[in-house]
Amino acid sequence: MFKKFKINHYINYIIIGIMTAVLAAITLTGGRLDSSFIYMLEKMAISIILAVSLSLVVGFLGELSLGHAGFMCVGAYLGGKTACLLEPLLGNGILTFIISILVGAAVAAVCGIIIGIPALRLRGDYLAIVTLAFGEIVKSLFQNTSEESFGGTLGLDTPRYDKKYLFIFAFILVLVTLAVVQNFIRSKHGRAVTAIRDNEIAARATGINVTKYKLLTFTLSATFAGVAGVLYSFSNYTVQSLTFGYNYSIDILVMVVLGGMGSINGSIIAATLITFLDIKLATVLTGDLAVLQNLIYALILIIIVVYNNAPALKGFREKYNLNIFMRKLLRHKHDPSKIKDDAAKWDVVPTKIEMNEVLSIDLTPPEARDLTGKGGKK
Repeated sequence: MFKKFKINHYINYIIIGIMTAVLAAITLTGGRLDSSFIYMLEKMAISIILAVSLSLVVGFLGELSLGHAGFMCVGAYLGGKTACLLEPLLGNGILTFIISILVGAAVAAVCGIIIGIPALRLRGDYLAIVTLAFGEIVKSLFQNTSEESFGGTLGLDTPRYDKKYLFIFAFILVLVTLAVVQNFIRSKHGRAVTAIRDNEIAARATGINVTKYKLLTFTLSATFAGVAGVLYSFSNYTVQSLTFGYNYSIDILVMVVLGGMGSINGSIIAATLITFLDIKLATVLTGDLAVLQNLIYALILIIIVVYNNAPALKGFREKYNLNIFMRKLLRHKHDPSKIKDDAAKWDVVPTKIEMNEVLSIDLTPPEARDLTGKGGKK
């Protein structure tokens, strides 16, 4: 029996899918999009994949990871190097793109397993320190490589994928990320992960393999960070290790926190908004005004945080939000005036004992019964 279709479970697929289809139709039918707009779309897709994947660890597992940029760095360098080696043989086409994505994702997943086995025995601040150290170690390793291998301090020169198609493939990968992450969270494995977040001791007592699910979640998160890294290498002509520092991991964490812990749709909105603000501020504030970029960016983030958490604005937030809008849009499905028959009627629900047998049972206490077995006082 098919489960009832719930549109709110698929609203993010629908919006992103429609947007991608429209922009792809414009591009593929000869229309021209501004290069800066295409660049922003590529960055938004990368940010969404990073935010959604980190939300698995921070929002649903409840662990703090500050090394997400390290997994992205591994994917960017290994995926970019794979593209460099395959370009002379296969050209800079779809086959090179797919193989590079798979290599970057696989290597990032292996790193997630290697780091996750010892690190996930720790909790809280200690886990954050270990993941932060991993990110810094990866950055230093690639920075000190030879120019023939990974470019050293100057970075690795990677082939820039065709702008006409890259943002389309990037948003297709966004849909793949959403499909994997959301189905994982809504499965029995996802319920085990959220149980670990809520109370690890209780989850362990009920028979949940805590280490297994922690490692699985951490590895899945690292895999999609590697995918985002490969997309980054195709979006830029050079991959430099300095890009994937501590600040980048904090930026990704900010997207997750602003979007709401454990909210996939919130992470998507926050990643899109922050990327848009970052690019627009860098474009508008040039020259002497460039020093104001970080100041204005920080002020906007503070305003968003205050709006989301201020008690005085609680009534306004509850009255005007996306959930209220969706309920109004779908009100006909939840109209209380339409009273439905009770599906739990006694003549429908199968029971082992007939109702007339239940009602005929003598409930008189044994001590109040006479010697003949009939009810009544002696």
